[in-house]
Amino acid sequence: MVNRMAVTDVPLFKALKSKMQWHQTRQGVLAENIANSDTPGYEARELKKYSFADHVGRETYSLATATTKAGHITGMLSGQGDAKVEKQDSFEVTPSGNSVNLEEEMMKLTQNQMDYQAATTLYTKGLGLIRKALSKSV
Repeated sequence: MVNRMAVTDVPLFKALKSKMQWHQTRQGVLAENIANSDTPGYEARELKKYSFADHVGRETYSLATATTKAGHITGMLSGQGDAKVEKQDSFEVTPSGNSVNLEEEMMKLTQNQMDYQAATTLYTKGLGLIRKALSKSV
């Protein structure tokens, strides 16, 4: 019996898929920060930085927000895995006690979209190279 491995089971592709899922989750966290920019007392949140070293060789690749206190409201991103959402350090606190800096959040959102696109491109190009190599050898 031949043991076949799917192309997407290659560790590099698993890590890239995990990175794309991390960017999707971060997009939601940043969107929540922006949506709550006028909410009194709201503290901006951020995902823990992604590290490929933490994900290469793992068997599961899922992300989600984590509730740090029992009184916190669970975000829309719950149930998508195990990413840790952290309070964001901010030097700017508005009179309402809100720590969201709209300009910074919009810059992070744009950078996140560009990074997601880069990961998607790497994933797609890698699959294309493998397909091309397999088609030539058959």
